[in-house]
Formats: sequence, structure tokens, C-alpha cells
Amino acid sequence: MAFAVDEINRNSALLPGVRLSYRILDSCGRHPWALRGALSLLGGESRSCESTATLPQSEGRRGGQSVPLVIGGASSTSSIILCRVLAPLYLPLISYLASCPCLSDRRQFPNFFRTIPSDVYQAKTMARLVMHFNWTWLLPPFAAPLPPCSGSETLEGVQSPFTDTSQLRVTYNVYLAVYAAAHALHSLLSCSDGENPLRNNSSACASPHNINSKELLHHLGKVNFTTPQGEEFYFQGADVPAAYDLVNWQTSPEGSLKLVTIGRVKGFDLNFRSEQSVIQWSTGTNQVPISICSESCPPGTRIARRKGEPVCCFDCVRCAEGEFSNQTGSTKCKRCPTEFWSNANQTACILRKVDFLSFKETMGIILTTVAVSGAVVTNVVFVVFLWYRKTPVVRANNSELSFLLLLSIKLCFLCSLVFIGRPSVWSCHFQQAAFGISFVLCLSCLQVKTIVVLAAFRSARPGGGALMKWFGAGRQRGSVCFFTSIQVVICIIWLSLSPPVPQRDLGLKGSKVNLQCAMASVVGFSLVLGYIGLLACICLLLAFMARKLPDNFNEAKFITFSMLIFCAVWVAFVPAYVSSPGKFAVAVEIFAILASSYGLLLCIFAPKCFIILLRPEKNTKKYLMGR
Repeated sequence: MAFAVDEINRNSALLPGVRLSYRILDSCGRHPWALRGALSLLGGESRSCESTATLPQSEGRRGGQSVPLVIGGASSTSSIILCRVLAPLYLPLISYLASCPCLSDRRQFPNFFRTIPSDVYQAKTMARLVMHFNWTWLLPPFAAPLPPCSGSETLEGVQSPFTDTSQLRVTYNVYLAVYAAAHALHSLLSCSDGENPLRNNSSACASPHNINSKELLHHLGKVNFTTPQGEEFYFQGADVPAAYDLVNWQTSPEGSLKLVTIGRVKGFDLNFRSEQSVIQWSTGTNQVPISICSESCPPGTRIARRKGEPVCCFDCVRCAEGEFSNQTGSTKCKRCPTEFWSNANQTACILRKVDFLSFKETMGIILTTVAVSGAVVTNVVFVVFLWYRKTPVVRANNSELSFLLLLSIKLCFLCSLVFIGRPSVWSCHFQQAAFGISFVLCLSCLQVKTIVVLAAFRSARPGGGALMKWFGAGRQRGSVCFFTSIQVVICIIWLSLSPPVPQRDLGLKGSKVNLQCAMASVVGFSLVLGYIGLLACICLLLAFMARKLPDNFNEAKFITFSMLIFCAVWVAFVPAYVSSPGKFAVAVEIFAILASSYGLLLCIFAPKCFIILLRPEKNTKKYLMGR
């Protein structure tokens, strides 16, 4: 200011016939001392800031004389205080730092002028930037108003420009500085309508001074000139036209810091003028500070607030599986619809793929190979038995039952293939029925074979010949048909009332939906398995009773081993089947079918094939009946 006054006084063309002088007093940044300094200027006193000396003053006006105009204070709060004291005297007050929008009210502050734009224009400029860049979150810093007089004027001035922006979250409760005046000064300059002794006493100053101040106020309102730099300066009420440079800090790949001016807004209507200039500094190895606490969370993540830290400080947490967020800065993740699942980046939902045990996948190929191999081996054994059907080993214990048993074992191997592939209504109906009937046919043959062994040795005893005649070949076939027909009836009733149907299992987590045959009736499936288990237990018991009968080739021993394997497999099947998800439950059932089928085939027919093919000398009736 001292430099400007000296320049004006040297240049007679600026203010012809007028010489400016000044007095500068130091308020030390204290509101009460700023008020005392202003009052001392009015009364001609020279004290300021208690023990602090008066700063150099111009030659044109010395201490002891009142001033016609006050420049200050250095904050909005000081300016409010000074305006309320100086208003009754019509003494102009020009501030170079007070930016509170409340000071633009001419009814409350008719003597106030400022050379800095109001915060309203700065907020309007920021609001335009917010709408231009589609920002969704803003933290505008501002100085807290002086309570209780100024109320929420500053807050409202910052808030109002953002009311037209949609989807904008603004946090207003952050202050860069808090200017607190002394409690005594608050009481002295109360905003109430009651009497204010300082105002009343101040208005009693000399009237000639008031008349000069009114003329000065009138001339200040008409000030309008252009600076040597081309900037137009004039007052509109208390305010001057706003001018802001829009700048952007940028870091180049070389590590230098650039301040890029991207445009300028100017005037009371804030006209935008695009321009660009670059100022560059070398930052070396120093890190450039950023103006935000946390970067915006990208799509696929959500904001997680940090406890005890400002709202702009947060972590970005990736959305859980089955959830997504497709916007930047999402506060929460959305759950995908039932038949959809989130993609790998959790940014969108995709349709879940149908999953089932297929012939094309590794597990399906292995199970298919094992099943087909079992059927082929069974065919080979069938051919061997058919070729040597007249030998004692094949004819022993009813060769007809042996061929029927081989057929049932082959059906057991083949029925496992029905479980592989895309489930359909037909396959869901057929697979359980085929499984249940095939195994009951197999167990019925083994049970009748065991009964035949017991009857044969019983008939060898005195008086037991009638027993073998009663349980002849016809009754053996009839028994097999009877035991099997019970399972057929169970399957027909089950499939008629509540059959398995294809169903999508949406409860499993993941990008796939399991397609499987759902057991609509657990009771029906339990009856099928229960009947198989009953026959297996009876057959095991009979075979165990006949295992020590005197014979070099006692078939009851091999049936006992096969039933032990069979029962062990299916006892382990139940918990494994219940606990396995999706297509793995189907794989468990197929494994149980194949394991038990191989157990029956190997335990019963492997020893016979060994004698037929490798030990033909033992394939005699004498050897078989030897004791």
C-alpha cells in the first residue's frame, strides 16, 4: 500500500491536485486491537498493539489527525466488527482480504468496500467445474464465521452454488482456520437489537467528519478505471469483478512439476475464457504432494471409511463374489440377480453357465472309460463261460444263474453311463430305475446261488434229498424274478408319484449353475437303496453260513468276499453323496456303482476264469467234489 501511495503521488496524471497520505497501525492479527486501532485513527491517537510501535507513516499526514477512510481489516471477522462501529460515522472501510458473502449486504454494511472477490464467486466457479467434470464428491474449505454475529453466512455462501448440481455430496464441516475474538468483544458487539453503548457513543463524533465521509462514500461507488495491465476495476455495491485462473498441477514423466493454466473466469457473471500457459519446476527426487487423501474407488470396488479419519480418507474394498459395482466411487456393492454372477473384475453381472457332469470333461471321460471297460470285461467273461459251458466249473451251481448274473453285472456297468451327460426328464426317470433294478437282479442271482449251495449240502445228508428237488431250476428262476419284481414295483410307484426332475441348483456360489436330477421324493430313493441293502445283508448272511462247507470249490466263499466289498462301498456312499455338491454327487454315485460292480465281477468270476484258462487240470468233477 505504501508503494502504491508513493506511485500515485509521483504521477500527477492519476489524481491531479490530490496528495495522499496514510497512517499504518499494526493490529497484530487480534480483533480487539484492530478495533482499538481504528478508533485511535478516528480520534487522532497514535497507540497501537499495546507496546508495538507505529509503522512508518507518510509525510503528508501525521499523528493527531483523524482519517477519512480506513483500509482493513485483514479478515472478514475484523471487517464485520469495524463496519458495525464505523457505519454510524459513514466512514468508508476498504478490505483487501475479507471475502465473506455476508459483507455484500448493503443494508447491514453500507460503508464496506473490498478489493477481493466475494467467496460466492469462487464457489460459483467451483460449481461450474463440478458440473463440467461430473464430480460426485466435494470438500470445500472455508474459514469459520465469527459466532454469534455472523451466524452461517459464510456456510450458506459456499453451499448455495451447489444446489443445482445433482448427485453431489458436499462436506461443509471442515475449517482451514478458526478466528475467535475475545469474549468481551462478542458481548460488546452483540447482534441483538438492544442498545449497544459503543455504537451510541461512536455516533456522537463530530458531524463535519460525517459529512466528508458521506461524500467519500458517494465517490467510491462511482470508481471505474482500467489498470495498466488492462484489468477493469469498479465497485458493484461492495464487490469488485471476480477473476480466477483455473490451474492444474501435473507431473511429467521426467519427474518435473508443471502448473498448467487451463483457463480464466472473469466478471460478475464469470465469463469463461480458455487459455493455456505452463510454468515448470524441477522436482528432482522429491515426491509431489497430492491434494486428496484417497483416490476415487474404481468400478468393482466400494468405499470403506477409515474410522477416526476425515470422510475423504477411505480404502477401496473389492466387491465380494456375486456382487458388483459399475461406477467410480460406489459406497456399496450390489447383489447380482439369482441366475447371474459377477464377472472376474466385479464390474458387471453375467449369466451363470449351466454345469453338469459331461462326457467331454476329464472326470466324465474317466468314469465313462471305467464303465465301458467293465462292460467289455464282463462280455469277455460271458464268452469264456459260454465257450466252456459244459465244463464242471461252469456247470457247478447252475450255469444259468451264472449267465444271468453276468448279464446283470453288465447292466450295472452300463447304467452308470445314464448318469453322465445333460440331465433331461427322460434320463432323470431312467437312471435311478436302471440302477435300482440292475443291482437287485444281480443280488437276487447271488442270493439264489447261496441258497442252492446250502440246499445242495443239506440234501447230501440222510433224508435231505427232497430239499434239492423242491428248489429246482424252475424255482430258482422264479425266485430271481420275484425278488426283482419287488424293486420294479417300488420304482414304478416312485416314478409315478414323485419322480426325479432336472433342476438348476442356484444355491451354489460361483459363476456356474449346477443342473442335476433333483430328488423330489427322498422316500422313494431311500426305498430303492433300502431294498438293495436288505438283499445284500441277507445274501451276506447266507454266504457267511455256507463259507466252511467241505468243497474244494465252494462258491459261498467268493460270494462272501463280494458282499463284504459291496456293503463297504455303499455304506461309504451315503455320507459322501450327501456332502458332495452338484455334479460331484453324481460322480460319487457312479463311482459306487462301478466299484461294487467290479467287486462282484472279480470276486466271483476271476477264480473260475483262472481255473478254466490257466488250470484246466482242475476243471474236473473229481477235483471240485474232493474233500
